[in-house]
Amino acid sequence: MSSPIDVQPYKPVSFSETVITELMIPSYSNFGGKIHGGILLSLMDKVAYVCAAKHAGNYCVTASIDTVDFLQPVEVGELVSLMASVNYVGKTSLVVGIRVISENIKTNTVQHTNTSYFTMVAKDESNKPVMIPGLILQTRDQVRRFIEAKRRKEIKQSYKQEVDAIEVPDEYEQCRDLLAGERCYVAQ
Repeated sequence: MSSPIDVQPYKPVSFSETVITELMIPSYSNFGGKIHGGILLSLMDKVAYVCAAKHAGNYCVTASIDTVDFLQPVEVGELVSLMASVNYVGKTSLVVGIRVISENIKTNTVQHTNTSYFTMVAKDESNKPVMIPGLILQTRDQVRRFIEAKRRKEIKQSYKQEVDAIEVPDEYEQCRDLLAGERCYVAQ
């Protein structure tokens, strides 16, 4: 007989799918009257945690966030729904895909405001990374999302290597040549 803390070898995506809906109130707005991006990021982090922790069966921490593009502004009084699902799993980490929509309840208009991908790492009681269950892909969309997440991971690693290889010349003249046409100047 297995104990309740045993990790299941695989779980379906549907097991941990999570939706959070919240009313956007005036205290969430910025000086322009729109909802702060930081409020939306906080909500995305919350839904990513819930989704990841449900799949992993453990505490999870945010390791990285892939691009967050704010496609549409969110207004005070709108409902924001954040839909999260596990798109990819590794040994101790997983990628949670999040789609954010806003709904104007007066006009019944719905807008897609963001899509983002959070990489989460499962931790045990000693704060050490812990093995997580594999993922059962049951739909074509789930297979597509897994493959896309795997490819984004590869691109991210390649990008990191390219950034790490950037060299800035020691010579002032070489730097000035590299910056020609840019909206800056070196004050020396």
